[in-house]
Amino acid sequence: MAVSGSKDFELNVAEYIEEAFERCGLELRTGYDAKTARRSLNLLFADWANRGLNRWTISQVTQTVAEEISEYPVGTITLSVSDSGSFTIAETITGGTSAATASLITKPDSTSMTITVPSGTFTSGETITGSSSSATTTTTSTASLEDTQSTIDILSGVIRRDSSDIAITRISRDDYLNIATKSTKGRPTQFYVDRLITPVVKVWPTPENSTDQFIYDRLVRIDDADASVNTVEIPFRFYPCLAAGLAYYIALKKAPERIQILKALYEEEFLRAAEEDRDKADLTLVPTYNSLSAIS
Repeated sequence: MAVSGSKDFELNVAEYIEEAFERCGLELRTGYDAKTARRSLNLLFADWANRGLNRWTISQVTQTVAEEISEYPVGTITLSVSDSGSFTIAETITGGTSAATASLITKPDSTSMTITVPSGTFTSGETITGSSSSATTTTTSTASLEDTQSTIDILSGVIRRDSSDIAITRISRDDYLNIATKSTKGRPTQFYVDRLITPVVKVWPTPENSTDQFIYDRLVRIDDADASVNTVEIPFRFYPCLAAGLAYYIALKKAPERIQILKALYEEEFLRAAEEDRDKADLTLVPTYNSLSAIS
């Protein structure tokens, strides 16, 4: 017999749930069964984020820095406005109704601006005013924090100037706190990730221009399983791990007699998938001649 010739096998959320219920020795019978399983599936995604690196969820962000602005959202926060042409980079904008404030990072086009994490919440239809330009405009929507809040962590970053990339070092909270003069201006060489609900990255020295680019790789959340017809944002090699993990989570609620065997299977499948989901590069070890001469 001929092979199928297809390589597009993919389960949707409903099929993962059916597979998990069958592994628990159960049948999916009610709408609540599907609802509680989707909830377990989303909690499983959070577990994967805590377990480490999921390489297919890495995205690269290019953030043009703003002079004297040291704190940036990890991701993009865009405020839609009727006009942004008269505003200046790095100035503070204030909402006339909400009194929310933020700093202006870039002006992508005439009807939107990217901003730092706002203090307060801008409301749609209010007037905002620039602190140095005195320019005004009207917001046409609220600023969404979803992109930034989907960030899990930053992996690494560089500062690009004149098409040349220089590595920038990640430091701890204590190291950043102990920087004596955080307002020192220059080409950033260090960054600290403050992993808040809306995470921010703080660079040091504070940027000396508004043209350098901070380019970083970040881990983001897997898309939620909102509906049974949704497919799941995972690569083919993680299919068995997802089915095993969901079965274990459902067993915790509906099939306690199968918890141990399903948990062991889940851990085995996750370990196998995680070991495959890694960078593969040649390792070269070169002896140091100084060490050899010292021994002789």
